[in-house]
Amino acid sequence: MENLNGKIFEWIFSFAHRSMWLDQLGIFLAEYLPYILILSALVLIFTEPGWKRRIFFFSQMVIVFILGRGILVEAIHFFYPVLRPFAELGFTPLISESGFAFPSGHATMFFGLAMVMFYINKKWGVWYFILAALMSVARVFTGVHWPLDVFAGALIGTACGILVYHLLEIYFKKISLPTVAEE
Repeated sequence: MENLNGKIFEWIFSFAHRSMWLDQLGIFLAEYLPYILILSALVLIFTEPGWKRRIFFFSQMVIVFILGRGILVEAIHFFYPVLRPFAELGFTPLISESGFAFPSGHATMFFGLAMVMFYINKKWGVWYFILAALMSVARVFTGVHWPLDVFAGALIGTACGILVYHLLEIYFKKISLPTVAEE
């Protein structure tokens, strides 16, 4: 599996440093798109009808971030430290990054966010999944993650989004909010 991980990384990273335009696009997607996704999620959440819905979805997003990025990713980094590609292969990445690689904290956060957005509005959720995937590939392209890092982060984030939704579903009904299935 590690050989396949390395080969996929080499193929994606081989497109870096070929075109200034492509490098700038990769840097934008890897480094700046996350800010746009968070800000737009906050706008979408806080334009939801009803203060209870707004507070509930904001809380859901925060819990997904804390569980996925703050607890699970950090625990895996502690017990299974994996060097980033640039540290292992000795090159300068397109963006600066530190810490361990596996799993990707960015992929975890933004796939978790995509799941939250999917529960709010399926159309928004699909767009968030697409943008989270683009951001994740860009983090491989810029040389700060292995493909397996972002894949694992995507799985963890999506699972956290589903888990938090189902754990909070009882509370969701107690405060008289329709579930996604009822909308």
